[in-house]
Amino acid sequence: MRYNIVAVSNDNTPERLTEFLNYLGVIRGKSINTVAGYKIDITLFFRFLKLYKGLCPKNIEFEDIIINDIEDDFIEKIKLSDFYAFLAFVQKQRNNSSYARARKVSALKSFFKYLYTKAKIINNNPTADLETPKISKRNAVYLTLDESKHLLNSVNASYKHSKRDFCITTLFLNCGLRLSELCSINISRIKEDTLTVIGKGNKERTVYLNNACLKAITTYMSERNSMEILDEYKDAFFISERKCRINKRTVERLVKKHVGQAGLDNTKYTPHKLRHTAATLMYKYGNVDIISLQNILGHDNVSTTQIYTHVDDEKLRQAIKSNPLNEK
Repeated sequence: MRYNIVAVSNDNTPERLTEFLNYLGVIRGKSINTVAGYKIDITLFFRFLKLYKGLCPKNIEFEDIIINDIEDDFIEKIKLSDFYAFLAFVQKQRNNSSYARARKVSALKSFFKYLYTKAKIINNNPTADLETPKISKRNAVYLTLDESKHLLNSVNASYKHSKRDFCITTLFLNCGLRLSELCSINISRIKEDTLTVIGKGNKERTVYLNNACLKAITTYMSERNSMEILDEYKDAFFISERKCRINKRTVERLVKKHVGQAGLDNTKYTPHKLRHTAATLMYKYGNVDIISLQNILGHDNVSTTQIYTHVDDEKLRQAIKSNPLNEK
């Protein structure tokens, strides 16, 4: 288990929030990305409260609102109605979807539960009756099988890092990796036809590599072995121009570039949408059951996996036609 300790010095974070973030990283073992997400959402809430309660100038830039002066007496006075006002604010002023608002509610409920049950600095938990916004059912956005093949074929072989980019695209489309998982791949964690990645919550997951992945990895290694790499990144699999482990932003840019070159919508098909594509293709063409798909994707809850089990209109049409009452 890896532990994540939040840097606490010289920033605008209230003391109680810093304590909570360290609790998430050290005790709960939450990932760096999860901790950072909680910090963003709770910081937004505190800034809103100071503006909402008239504790800062009305014309101040929202990001300039100081919140490191928030102390226990301020937190103790927060009421359920304050949360409703905040949710209305992020919906109307920041165009937050029901999904984004639900995520903020989750962060706030976790924080105030900590203050009530662990830190014991509030006598009542104001989020106890706070309901999570209803999330509308979403269909996954994904490439079709033909579009996926076209994307792979369009990675320009004349490009300096074409073997690397082809391998990245292949792993996304075949394994359904998360962006963070792909960037964190180490050579030492590739064993024959298996790859061990660190997923959400710092949980290890074994990913099985098919022939397409193994071929792409072998081909890329010939390119990688000729690259100059800083000593501390010798085990990193995907290497950037800066001679170190590739970062998420670089992968996002290269996916955007290759998707665009393939004549596809590069504002629509992100690395995460390639993960959607892998899951959809496995479910649609591989007859993979939902529990197996859940394990492949590293989901804690099978309900998360259900977004990928959509079926296309043709399958629905055929299902209706297969009804034995259908007249010939």
